[in-house]
Amino acid sequence: MSFFPPSELGAVFILSVSSDIGEQLALDYLQRGLRVAGTYRQSLPASLREQKNFAGLRCDVTSDDCAAKISGFLQAQDFRWDIFISCVGQLTPVGEFFANDFEDWASSVETNSLAQLRALHAAHPHRRAERQCHVVFFAGGGTNNPFRSYSAYCLGKIALIKMCELLDDENPDLNVFIVGTGWVRTKIHEQTMAAGARAGINYDKTRQFIDRQEPGTDHRDIAAMIRWGVTQGRAVTGGRNFSVVHDHWSETDTNLAALLRADPHKFKLRRHGNNGAESPRL
Repeated sequence: MSFFPPSELGAVFILSVSSDIGEQLALDYLQRGLRVAGTYRQSLPASLREQKNFAGLRCDVTSDDCAAKISGFLQAQDFRWDIFISCVGQLTPVGEFFANDFEDWASSVETNSLAQLRALHAAHPHRRAERQCHVVFFAGGGTNNPFRSYSAYCLGKIALIKMCELLDDENPDLNVFIVGTGWVRTKIHEQTMAAGARAGINYDKTRQFIDRQEPGTDHRDIAAMIRWGVTQGRAVTGGRNFSVVHDHWSETDTNLAALLRADPHKFKLRRHGNNGAESPRL
């Protein structure tokens, strides 16, 4: 299944293409004939170095000059993206809020939210403006419950969930949505293992996940979920938060799409249990 008609090969810009998910997505899109560009912080994956339709930019999304670098890079490459995907995520500092250094904590919140939005802001003028473009972020734990010991990561990702709805409201030419991947076998789990007891019960869960060689969410399922969101379009996916593992999305089943078209509040950040009733007067 292709994102675009064969005569209109698309372009995908991936923030943190050096992440395990970012690398696999880039390879998938290149195999499908799309043009791909992406950022990496330290080194570019070997699998992407010789790809003729790929261009990489060394850039730390938290640096002050990253936005200018992204804009200049896209301009120099004459790269007009159809899909922007951010694969940035940082679990550290792991531990309870008052046990962590506040500046480290605040920096992580920025990495998990504002830094990615700053990059999107810089890339936005370089989209293919004559057509519907797509923006995809990744969510994290804590959407429906506390995520103890990972408050910076959780708060940053929650901000992205709400920002998807805000961007959807402001930009009818963009299809903006966010995807929760579930447990994926990637190097991000090294941060939990390094934290040890500070990670609380999640340390044992992560160790078991690694030691048992559990497959976790397949990269192909993540790519398929994004492909589904892109092909369904803004009326179905715009401004919403999806789970690869738990939602009944399917490239052949139209039930979920019909439900979402009928209810603009589903899969968005909302109060629970008040049923829209007026709050009592104090």
